[in-house]
Amino acid sequence: MNQIPNQNRPRRVIVIGGGISGLAAAHELNKLDPELDVQLVEAGDRLGGVIQTTEKDGFLIESAADNFITTSPTAIELCKDLGFEDELIRTDPGGGGAMVVSQGKLEPIPPGFMVMAPSRLWPLLATKILSPKGKLRSGMEMFVPRKRTDDDESLRSFICRRFGTEMFDRLVQPLVGGIYTADPTKPSVAATMPRFLEMEQKHGSLIRGMMAGRRQKKQSTESRGGARYSQFMSLRGGMSRLVNRIAESLPADTIHLNWPAGRIEQDANGYRIESKTGDRLDCDAIVVASPARHAATMLAAVDPSLTRELASIQYASCAVVSLAFRRDQIQAPIDAFGFVVPHVEKRYILSCSYSSEKYAGRAPKDCVLMRVFIGGAMQSGLLQLPDQQLLELAHSEVAELLSIEGEPLIRHLTRQTHAMPQYHVGHKDRVARIRERLDHHPTLALAGSALSGVGVPGCIESGKAAANRITEHLTKQENLTQSRGVAETQRA
Repeated sequence: MNQIPNQNRPRRVIVIGGGISGLAAAHELNKLDPELDVQLVEAGDRLGGVIQTTEKDGFLIESAADNFITTSPTAIELCKDLGFEDELIRTDPGGGGAMVVSQGKLEPIPPGFMVMAPSRLWPLLATKILSPKGKLRSGMEMFVPRKRTDDDESLRSFICRRFGTEMFDRLVQPLVGGIYTADPTKPSVAATMPRFLEMEQKHGSLIRGMMAGRRQKKQSTESRGGARYSQFMSLRGGMSRLVNRIAESLPADTIHLNWPAGRIEQDANGYRIESKTGDRLDCDAIVVASPARHAATMLAAVDPSLTRELASIQYASCAVVSLAFRRDQIQAPIDAFGFVVPHVEKRYILSCSYSSEKYAGRAPKDCVLMRVFIGGAMQSGLLQLPDQQLLELAHSEVAELLSIEGEPLIRHLTRQTHAMPQYHVGHKDRVARIRERLDHHPTLALAGSALSGVGVPGCIESGKAAANRITEHLTKQENLTQSRGVAETQRA
């Protein structure tokens, strides 16, 4: 059994989960209070959670996130803390933009179109993706009145109300699906894209709001549509380097692999955690940085109401297939960073990202490495297929769309099972109820993507917030204990 050393340090904090959220929490706890005894337990045999970089025949393969957005400074600040800011790399300035499958062909997403709304009208009117009727209805968004009620609304309802069904089906659904792997009739716009709700209320129109934002910046920051790729960064050598660097920064004997945390109990002295292999450990505070369903099981004896709320958060799964080809095998032009696939196209993939076109060092010269995503909430049945069929399916789809000849140089499959939390309508209220229950347990904190923020920066921020919560309450407890001790001494 993997026993955790019983060190004689004043306060012990256990972090459950060795993904990026748990690692960020452990790092921040040590940074805020080096006197804490911080221990991290991970059920698996490696750290990083879904983040995993694999080197294979000169290719750098990412199994999950291959970059992070920089509009939040959290990830960059962590890299600075870890002393390897110089290892950050930006997307290739010579490329950019995304394509979308339209009537079986790849078409560029209109310049200025960012996930859910356009910042420029002419490219929207000129695109081949929408019919004349669809363009007219989309342009009429500027005259659609703002919503007067504050009830939660799904992404589909919000976009169809403002732009019509065609723009939703052909542009918004595949772009949002590429982010959340979601069925867009269910996610809450308030929980996933609150910026656009604020835009509607402030400007009365998303188009007017996007145009105002563009004018404020006094430039068109993107000449291509889709995501703002200039706002993304990665690490030279892959995302696992961030995981490894955090682990290296932690004190010796902090990390304990193959330690599957099970039942958590609370008493007047703190918490006791039982592992599924029979080990036990006591601590003063806990950060649970596990998926919501696992957190719910562990916390059943601590707070049944909290458990019910966590258990109600649903997850989606997907498969990530990495394929590599010689550049001369690909007859279609590779002049974007990838493409997304609308559900209405009735194909078997969600999207395809050209890894080697986005970041340097991902593939040998004259080769292209791409990642193909399959499954998600709308095509979950495909994940019942065996690995070989998923590999063949991914190859068949991209070969047809990109006119690829011959077999791939490499094939690599990763299944991300129940990896993406779904922020369904009502999610913000659920999060509020979870936080209210946590108020009853000040030395218990949650971290991870289940509550808010599915990207790497969001996970890091959740870990930092959990660490701040724990240190704040432990300090209050210690100060209260000292005050009581002084008072008792004076009375004596």
